[in-house]
Amino acid sequence: MLRITEIKLPLDHPEDALKSAILKKLQIKPEEIISYSIFKRSYDARKKTDIYLVYIVDIDIETILEKQLSDRFKKDPHVMLTPDMSYRYVAKAPSNMATRPIVIGMGPAGMFAGLILAQMGFRPIILERGKAVRDRTADTFNFWKGRAEFNPESNAQFGEGGAGTFSDGKLYSQVKDPQHYGRKVLTEFVNAGASPEIFYINKPHIGTFKLVGIVQNFRAQIEALGGEIRFQSRVEDIDIRNSKAQGVTLASGEYIASNHIVLAVGHSARDTFQMLYDRGVYIEAKPFSIGFRIEHPQDLIDQARFGDRAGNKILGAADYKLVHHCQNGRSVYSFCMCPGGLVVAATSEVGRVVTNGMSQYSRNERNANSGIVVGITPDDYPDHPLAGIEFQRQLESRAFELGGRTYAAPAQLVGDFLADRPSSDLGTVHPSYTPGVHLCDLSPSLPDYAIAAIREALPAFNKQIKGFAMEDALLTGVETRTSSPIRIKRNENYQSLNTEGLFPTGEGAGYAGGILSAGIDGIKVAEAVALSLK
Repeated sequence: MLRITEIKLPLDHPEDALKSAILKKLQIKPEEIISYSIFKRSYDARKKTDIYLVYIVDIDIETILEKQLSDRFKKDPHVMLTPDMSYRYVAKAPSNMATRPIVIGMGPAGMFAGLILAQMGFRPIILERGKAVRDRTADTFNFWKGRAEFNPESNAQFGEGGAGTFSDGKLYSQVKDPQHYGRKVLTEFVNAGASPEIFYINKPHIGTFKLVGIVQNFRAQIEALGGEIRFQSRVEDIDIRNSKAQGVTLASGEYIASNHIVLAVGHSARDTFQMLYDRGVYIEAKPFSIGFRIEHPQDLIDQARFGDRAGNKILGAADYKLVHHCQNGRSVYSFCMCPGGLVVAATSEVGRVVTNGMSQYSRNERNANSGIVVGITPDDYPDHPLAGIEFQRQLESRAFELGGRTYAAPAQLVGDFLADRPSSDLGTVHPSYTPGVHLCDLSPSLPDYAIAAIREALPAFNKQIKGFAMEDALLTGVETRTSSPIRIKRNENYQSLNTEGLFPTGEGAGYAGGILSAGIDGIKVAEAVALSLK
């Protein structure tokens, strides 16, 4: 097959325009095309008056013609042979395995590690501290709506599907992927029930409600292939002897032997990080970010980004990506932007407030939200591998106090925040966060350098998106779980630097930042486990 990139067409082009563009580019007849498919479709909205679609297309033609065309266009960077993106398993499970591999965690990294191991016949045991996805969804939504107490083992962070279940279901990443693992991730999502459009739209997303059923289908496939998934099975300890993993002990007291343990616990398993540190597993602090969630009317963002094209079905709800480098040396940027979404309660510990964002597939809620966060490094807190966790906890506890100790989140209007005065009344932007917000002064919620940086960044962002610093836009605190504050370093075989048989993966280990990249990393680790077991 041949691949053509950079096919530019008007936003409302007729159905046959794409094929006509292919014929014009290749200078061939219609009957010479066997078939074609869209590999990627994006849009260029840099000029609101001239928004157009950009396609990457794969064309199936006769082999002889393919050779002729590839020779003719060999100096054209926009015509090439379509790369082979098919996935090939690296091993097959031996019939005499002494123990089965264990996967700790059923978030995206653990789910894909478990799936790939199961597809290769290794019959993994997956241990998830939280509940099955529908049960943890009920627990989480009931907490948000004030119908249930907060459950530290079943919430937006812990449970089947991981933190990504309560997000936008975003399936895009900027990680380098020369082996096309991302295509395998997307393929498995489609096999589990996601729309095939995730293959080609530029920023694919699934939406929280759809993710619930998809995660259940992943589980069913793993179990059908001989894998075992055990919920409410928190790993209390990892048995490490002579720098080698030997097995795990559950909170129930049960011991499971295995010398191949995949650690996919997510960025909020703080008790697990402490246990690993106490057992001597090498851990180091890494940078992460802190800040607030900001909410605007989605219509404002649509108009600012698309102008008269706002509301176009193909464009959908507009997003944005912003960054500002401040005079105090800090960088402020937008994080996890959720068009037409909600700000949600994402704590995993009692007496702490954490915010995050999520959207449904339709993205039709009235507000847009994103994190507005400030980058920090280990230089900002005491020199200890786990000091970033304690730093997060301090901010989250302070937010709990400022919110009135009810899991309401502290909030402030942008106009009041910039003027350094407390907020007492809401404006035109109605907060989406439940259990609710408590208007106050957000200045005490973050370090002074972060407050100063955000106050400088918001007017700068307003120059890029008119209305971004509107008086009534709402800031809700605090956002602290942008990424893991630690990295569990691993060697070229994907094993812990100093603990043989322990395979750290995903966001919690510091090697991913979102569903797609976590899934990719889970596949790589599964392959490493398989190669060491075959």
